[in-house]
Amino acid sequence: MNTAELIYQESKELPEFDAREVLDFVKFLKAKRQRLKIALQNNIENADMSEFDQFGSVYDGQFDREACYDRPHLR
Repeated sequence: MNTAELIYQESKELPEFDAREVLDFVKFLKAKRQRLKIALQNNIENADMSEFDQFGSVYDGQFDREACYDRPHLR
């Protein structure tokens, strides 16, 4: 039995008022998670990447493993 099923089983035995309080708490947790997700997305979208811009032309997205080992000091 997973956690959600355990919560369901326990909440079935609660009086209606207490069950509503559990439901309110679940909604609070979901809203909190959504706010954190939005905040993280905003931070990523608005992040200052100027420090990394100097490396923009160094890596083009292509990786050649053989070229890594084709260096005199590795021979």
